[in-house]
Amino acid sequence: MIVTPSAYGTDNSATLFGMKAHGNARGIAVVNDKTPDADFDSMYRAGVRGARIISGVSGPIDAPAARALYESSMKRFQKHNWMIELYVNLGVTSAIKDLVKASPVPTVFDHFGAVQAEKGLQQPGFADLLELVKSGSAYVKISGAYRSSTNGPDYPDVAPFAKAFIEVNPDRILWGSDWPHPDSTPYPGRKPTDIMPMFPIDDGRLLNQLPVWAPDPAIRKKILVDNPARLYGF
Repeated sequence: MIVTPSAYGTDNSATLFGMKAHGNARGIAVVNDKTPDADFDSMYRAGVRGARIISGVSGPIDAPAARALYESSMKRFQKHNWMIELYVNLGVTSAIKDLVKASPVPTVFDHFGAVQAEKGLQQPGFADLLELVKSGSAYVKISGAYRSSTNGPDYPDVAPFAKAFIEVNPDRILWGSDWPHPDSTPYPGRKPTDIMPMFPIDDGRLLNQLPVWAPDPAIRKKILVDNPARLYGF
């Protein structure tokens, strides 16, 4: 699964090239209201299965704008059999929870749903995200642990969140490496198109945390194989 990085805007050519080179990949694109319907259909034929409509570095982060964007995307994506991917703070998640529950297309929350590990399981909005996962209304990707925690390299403080997601509904959990670990930190003066050095992340150590979060091999197979196969149409 290849996701178009925010720095490329709506230029999905690198993602499409990578998918074609791989031969059996799926993709998540970035689109906007100017993207023609023909592009949706051609990208679907190439293996794209949805788009990330809100990213941590490109907003919107206010609830009214997020609701409007989610609702318009939901209606348009349904026509093309696309899913919605989001990387939003928990405040936005709470604000759109009712829309996600009623959505006719699948929704995936990236990177632990942007929880902040240091704030614990009682942080505002986490219960709403957990409810969406439990009800089957949304998927959550337990990826990019370093985006939720600074306690590397094993990020033990994200383990309670991973276990909580898995406990309520293992059929709605996905794993991701987030390779090549782009730095999307909003430094002063930085533009969304600025390319920064990648985070030096040990992918092997991150993957080795999955058996800690999900000791049952059958659950890990769901997370690594069955769930993405069902969602992305492998």
